[in-house]
Amino acid sequence: MSSNTPKLTVDAVIILNRKIVLIERKNPPFQEKFALPGGFVDIGETTEEAVVREALEETGLAIEIVKLLGVYSEPSRDPRGHTVSIVYLAMGKGVPRADSDAKGVHLFDLQDIPEMAFDHNEIIENARCDIYGVLSRM
Repeated sequence: MSSNTPKLTVDAVIILNRKIVLIERKNPPFQEKFALPGGFVDIGETTEEAVVREALEETGLAIEIVKLLGVYSEPSRDPRGHTVSIVYLAMGKGVPRADSDAKGVHLFDLQDIPEMAFDHNEIIENARCDIYGVLSRM
């Protein structure tokens, strides 16, 4: 018996050098648009393992998870179908470099976040207090 359920994804709001790390998407949907690093959770993988893996694959950065920011489950958030994303706030370490599904990696001040793919602007907006909290301790 097969089940028809939403796909599980992760996204990372990564702080590096007091800036937010965004990728430029290499592939559709939203090709060449900015997005948070993230992707699909593999079978047998925790969401924490997945977000660390996806961040490294897409940005070249090792991350340390600071906290769970939330769960985003609006059925229309991804044009490929219903996905549920577990979103984490993390600190990045290393030198950013694009890899995997990323065409580029860019750092933005929190007040200069561009229009992004999916619901990622909403995620950043919802996370502002948490981001400022981390930045104030740096």
